[in-house]
Amino acid sequence: MDIPDRKQVSVNRQPYLTYSAAHRHPDGFTSAANTFFAADAKINIVHPFNDLNGPAAYHETVISPLKAAFDGLYRRDDIVMAGHFQNGDWISATGYYVGHFHQNWIGIKAPDRLSYLRYGEFHRMENDRAVESYIFLDLPELMIACNQWPIAIGPGLNRGHTGMIQGPATQDGIMTSAPEPTEGKKSYQIVTDMLAGLATKDEAWRPYWHDNMMWYGPGAFGSFVGIDRFASFQVPFESQFDGWSGGSAGNGLTKHFTRFGEGNYTCSGGWPSLTGISIKPFLGQEPTNERVYFRVCDWWRREGELLAENWVFVDVPHALLQFGHNVLPQ
Repeated sequence: MDIPDRKQVSVNRQPYLTYSAAHRHPDGFTSAANTFFAADAKINIVHPFNDLNGPAAYHETVISPLKAAFDGLYRRDDIVMAGHFQNGDWISATGYYVGHFHQNWIGIKAPDRLSYLRYGEFHRMENDRAVESYIFLDLPELMIACNQWPIAIGPGLNRGHTGMIQGPATQDGIMTSAPEPTEGKKSYQIVTDMLAGLATKDEAWRPYWHDNMMWYGPGAFGSFVGIDRFASFQVPFESQFDGWSGGSAGNGLTKHFTRFGEGNYTCSGGWPSLTGISIKPFLGQEPTNERVYFRVCDWWRREGELLAENWVFVDVPHALLQFGHNVLPQ
């Protein structure tokens, strides 16, 4: 099991808060990136961007085209948290880019209306600059909102609600300073124990969740309220892959690049995080009988002893490439 470093010195999150504040005004994007990222930062982004090096490449490849496509682009955080993992300092956040989508972007045709693009980010910090980053964008959610998701939606494919995902019900997800550490340790342990119960025949993960939990999944999967409705998706999904296991299972194939708790929240991510051998149809693709790897990240909110909300990203376009299907041909 991955055990986070329990040192008491809090992570300086001010560099991220400054970076985030600059994104409320499009003119501040470039200078903010140059200040926040180290010159040689390794920046991992979902397909079709994948691996980039340094803020200049990130701005030229991702941010500048996104600004051109979304007039008035800005973004807002729903969760901001910081912590330690394996002696590294991490800052994590999730929220939405917002703008008037008026110019085609990465093959997605602009609908000429206000649109939302969900993001999730993890940054490993050294000397107050990001040196290693993982950035998730929910491209399927955007494509579905624009009526351009190329996979037929039917039973077993997208049974959950797809649309703009809410931030925490308690509206306390943005932590601008470090809370008392005991609660974060508790949150971390509950999530770690829950993850160990995934993909078990007796659904050993169930006792860790509130009966009326909310699972906010990626656009291609959708979102569910209530533990039984979530199970109606999760259990069949796991069965599509033989030997399904994840970054906390010690399978030697995947791992979490970070996992930590702060206050009532926990986050984790893996690149890849989950794996299994394809044995049943997945999102309209026939099984390949080959191993598939999934880039995944999560944020969880705890209420008391139970998990109440879970925000999830999966790099679905990258997963579908392993089935020979490119949903973003351009």
